[in-house]
Amino acid sequence: MKKVLLSALFIIGACSMVFSQGIPDSQGSKYCSMKKSSMKILPDLKDNLTNGPTHTFDVLDYKLDLDIYHCYASPYPHDFIATNIITFKVDTALSFIKLNAVNSSLLIDSVRMSGISFTHTGNILTIQLNRTYLPGEITKVKVCYHHKNVDDNGFYALGGMVFTDAEPEGARAWFPCWDKPSDKATLDLTAKVPVDVKLGSNGRLADSTVNGDTIRYHWISANNIATYLMTMSSKVNYNLNIVYWHKLSNPNDSIPIRFYFNGGENTSYIQSIIGQMTTYFSQNFCEHPFEKNGFAALNSDFSWGGMENQTLTSICPNCWEESLIAHEFAHQWFGDMITCATWADIWLNEGFATWSECFWREYSGGYPSYKSAINSAAYNYFAGNPGWAISNPDWAVNTPPANVLFDYSITYEKGACALHQLRYILGDSMFFQCLQAYTADTNLKYKSATIAEFNAKINEVTGSNYDWYFNAWIFQPNNPYYQNTYNFQDLGAGQWRVNFLTKQLQTNAPFFPMMLEFRVTFSDFSDTTFRAMNDVDNQYFGWTFDKMPVSFQFDPFAEIVLKQASTTVGIEEFEAGQGKLFVSQNIPNPASHTTRIVYSTTDSGNVRLEIRDVNGKLISVPVNAYKSSGKYFVDIDCSGFSSGIYFYKMISGNSVITKKMVITK
Repeated sequence: MKKVLLSALFIIGACSMVFSQGIPDSQGSKYCSMKKSSMKILPDLKDNLTNGPTHTFDVLDYKLDLDIYHCYASPYPHDFIATNIITFKVDTALSFIKLNAVNSSLLIDSVRMSGISFTHTGNILTIQLNRTYLPGEITKVKVCYHHKNVDDNGFYALGGMVFTDAEPEGARAWFPCWDKPSDKATLDLTAKVPVDVKLGSNGRLADSTVNGDTIRYHWISANNIATYLMTMSSKVNYNLNIVYWHKLSNPNDSIPIRFYFNGGENTSYIQSIIGQMTTYFSQNFCEHPFEKNGFAALNSDFSWGGMENQTLTSICPNCWEESLIAHEFAHQWFGDMITCATWADIWLNEGFATWSECFWREYSGGYPSYKSAINSAAYNYFAGNPGWAISNPDWAVNTPPANVLFDYSITYEKGACALHQLRYILGDSMFFQCLQAYTADTNLKYKSATIAEFNAKINEVTGSNYDWYFNAWIFQPNNPYYQNTYNFQDLGAGQWRVNFLTKQLQTNAPFFPMMLEFRVTFSDFSDTTFRAMNDVDNQYFGWTFDKMPVSFQFDPFAEIVLKQASTTVGIEEFEAGQGKLFVSQNIPNPASHTTRIVYSTTDSGNVRLEIRDVNGKLISVPVNAYKSSGKYFVDIDCSGFSSGIYFYKMISGNSVITKKMVITK
């Protein structure tokens, strides 16, 4: 049914999980992207009519009856006869409806029921109704049509296999429909095929009736489906295995998970883990939302990756890989149960499925395995970043080219990293509460959602406003480049202050607000980790401790994966606030033989420079003399110093400045 639309300095970890059948270091997201970004049907979609998510009626159900019997024998023709009964509810008073129907693929024979005449031009089927219908009325039209004997990249027939493949807007090539993801409907599909053919589709198998050398499969989906997720997959002598998953809410009830596969393929490993995967996703999202699920391996016409058709995922031949299955299966929650309302909301599909693929690794390998996969995604983003945002509002109206919409670096990898960073910001407990609330929301479940609605759900569950994160990290291109500086300041009486200044240097994007994390290690070998919100550029932070700090780390666990960063000792901007004394960072640092410190004072008085080791032991006093106002320097002979960390403290009156110096031999 239609829904009214309201780091590069980061730790890079390679994925090392060994998959069941041997694509080394493979990622299901990569295969998904390669498949979808090469779709050829998009150039035919510019009909200049159906752009945008809203229209004057709401499709409730498609009832398809297709005779594809002769498509399974050589020369494997693509033509078939079909009918489509479209039930719809009127939103705005109307006397006609318009549907997507590709002229080069579909020949419309007649319209019946409430339709009395039609025109079919410019890939648009306009049906004149028998009267003017008022808002809230429900009626039906029956379209009788032929699919022409053409290869249209929507309906496929080759070598005894017949299947459909429709994302993003290819359903219009094999049946007339309103072909936008916001208008979801139930599906009733009947297909006439030879008796030796197995055919799967969305929903449950209502019945299969044999009559001589034919069989009619009747599939019914009681749950709403976006048109691009409506499918059928079939083949002569298709292999079929079925496993059952017992529901968490009622272990006495189970759902079938069907595996259609070609001869010579081995589905045993995936069959053995699909129950665990279903349970894991059900526990962390919501319980598996459909009455059945399944996978179908196709042929060379579907040479890459997978397609998450609702309850019957298509995969390339012999592609029973754990990463690909995890990615496509996660789509059953993110993309199928809740579908992106427009293509501007594709993050809710592909970003979430790619993140879930990484999350599945956490099931057996713990957080380090998950984080390794996220780090790999970040690496892939930086390696291929084309420079646009995860979401472009224009895509809600104008469907972009496939290689833009399904760009691997942005839609998949950056999308997954953006969701990971949200997990980091919220913390695990709150993050998964948000996912569970999102997937359980009856206003979204089996319907469609916008990024704004997911954002609103986060705000609702947390009781805080996270618009700042979505506005910057989802709708802005590129990423921050942090240039951070810090120093340690001895306040006396056993008190020490850590000063920190963060700047963003990127010129290809505005400022990115972010919750920052830090770790300080002290001379007694203890440490502490804490956070601070960075909500403006060039922002200063200071923290006071009752013991001497010896090291400082920015983003110590590299959770802000969509960043580049440098963090160095020395914050001259803060030193102006230390009375009348100014001290530079020693150069070079690290030093081996000699290093220079530049300092200045605006008042005359005694200036003392002390050098101490990490334990606070005084090593030398290079300066201890009366100085008139002015600028000075001192060269430190490091030849007698052992390798390690030292601190130099300059004192002038009430001004005290401490910096770290590293000596290497």
